[in-house]
Amino acid sequence: MDTSTNTTAGTPGTTGTTGTTGTPGTPGTPGTPGLTVEQATTVIAEARGRIDELDERIIELIRQRTGVSAEVQTARIATGGPRLALNRELEILARYRAALGPQGTEVAMQLLELCRGRA
Repeated sequence: MDTSTNTTAGTPGTTGTTGTTGTPGTPGTPGTPGLTVEQATTVIAEARGRIDELDERIIELIRQRTGVSAEVQTARIATGGPRLALNRELEILARYRAALGPQGTEVAMQLLELCRGRA
């Protein structure tokens, strides 16, 4: 077993000897067997940068969604309707479950909770 590299995610600077190569199929490097420590460090840094950019976009979209949801709630209340529409929430839960699997339901529940605002 090759113990010259440490594949602990999120811990920069914990790799082994410079210039060693990873073992094909090593966890954390799917599809990139044989990377040097320097190459792996670069791949990780670039991927984390892309993840950070995606997170920023996701957060902005959630903020936009929260605003649109508030508009819907205000319109429903103004016409004497309830603030929440259970049937609509069930549709959203089903859409996320279909797209993301069982964990999609959890994601949708958190999103709906964020977008409901204060009662």
